[in-house]
Amino acid sequence: MKLVHIADTHLGLSQFNRLDPESGMNLREKQLYDNFLSAIDQIILEKPDVLVHAGDLFDQVKPKTRAYTTVLEALDRLHAAGIPFVVIAGNHSMVKTRYTTSPFRVLAYHPGDFTAAYSFRYEHVEIGDCIFHLIPNMLRPEDYRAEYEKVQLSGHHANVLVTHGLATSIRDRRLATVAEHELDSTMLSDDFDFIALGHYHRQARITGKAWYSGSLEYLTYGEISDTKGGLLVDLGRSSEGDGPCVQPLALPRAPMVDLGTVACEGLHPADISQEIISRVAEHEVPPFSMAQVTLESLSQEHGKGPDMRELAAIRERLLDLKIRVRHSEAGQVFPLQQDVHAIDYLKEFSSFIAAQQLGDKQREFVGQCGQEALRMAMDRHREESG
Repeated sequence: MKLVHIADTHLGLSQFNRLDPESGMNLREKQLYDNFLSAIDQIILEKPDVLVHAGDLFDQVKPKTRAYTTVLEALDRLHAAGIPFVVIAGNHSMVKTRYTTSPFRVLAYHPGDFTAAYSFRYEHVEIGDCIFHLIPNMLRPEDYRAEYEKVQLSGHHANVLVTHGLATSIRDRRLATVAEHELDSTMLSDDFDFIALGHYHRQARITGKAWYSGSLEYLTYGEISDTKGGLLVDLGRSSEGDGPCVQPLALPRAPMVDLGTVACEGLHPADISQEIISRVAEHEVPPFSMAQVTLESLSQEHGKGPDMRELAAIRERLLDLKIRVRHSEAGQVFPLQQDVHAIDYLKEFSSFIAAQQLGDKQREFVGQCGQEALRMAMDRHREESG
C-alpha cells in the first residue's frame, strides 16, 4: 500500500488585500486554489493507492463557493485516475454543534471513491489491504480518548490512524486557534502501521510511525522556515527498521522568502529602502511571492523608517512584503507601524483569547464569535477598498 499524506490546505483563506485583476478574487486565495489543483495533478503522477487528508481541507465551516468547486474539481481528477480520497474534519472546518450541517455532506454526493469523517465519532474504512481508522476534530478534548477506545486493529490488514490535533509532545507550539485540542501521546501507538496527523503546519515526525505532513502552503510568516508539502508513505517498505518508508513530497506553493536583517544604525532612510530592494533582487524572489525583512536598530533618527514610495514598485511585484523591526534592548520583533496591513488579525485575536482566564466553553464561544466578526469586518473592508 502506497499513500500520500497531506493536511491543512485551508482552502478559502484570503490574505494581504491584493486582488487578482482578472477574477477580482483575493490573490492569495486564488493562489491556494490553483496550487492545490496543481498539487493534486502531481500527486496523481505518483500513482498512490490512496490520498489521505488529515484535516482542515477548508479554512471555514461555511466554505466559499470557489473552495467547494475547487475540491469538486480535485475529486473529478482523482476519480478519473482511480485514486480514493480519505479526509477528516479539522478544527477550522468542523461544525461547532451536532445539529449544524457539515460542509462535507455536500462532497459526499460525488460519485468518486470518497470517504469523509466529520460526525464527532470514530469511523473506519477498508481500502485494499489497509484499514483507515478516522478520528476527526472533536467538540471536547476528552472525546478523542472515548472514540479512540473504539478502535479495533485488524490482524489481516495494515492499520492507519488519521486524526487532527496537537500532539502533547509539542504542546509548546500551539497555533492558538479555535477548538485546538491536544492528542494524548498514548494514542500515537506504534501498534499502527502509520499515523497521519493534521493541524501542526510544520512537517515533522512525532513518534516512530506518527507524522505531521505540514500544510501545503506558508500560511503565516511564523512558518517561513518550515518544510512544506506532503508525505509519500510506502507501508510495504521499512524505514530504518522502525516504521514505513516515509519521504517528503514537494508540492506547488507560493514562495515565502526571508530577506534577512538590515542593520540600520548609521543608514539614511533612503539607504534602508535601497538595501531592501537590493535584497529582493539578490534572492531572485519570484513575482507574487511573500517576503519578510527585519530592520535592526531603527531609531527616531530614521523617522518612519524606509521610504514606502521607493518600495512601491517592489510591493506591487510581490504578493506581500512584511517589514519587521527588532529593538536591540528588548530583542523583540514588531511589525513596522506603517506596515499594519501585514498583521494577521485573526491570529492576533486568537492569541489574545488564549491568554485570557476563560473556561474551555467560554474560550471556544468567544473565539468563534470574535473570529466570525473579524472575518466579516475584513471582508467588508476588502469590498470597499476593491
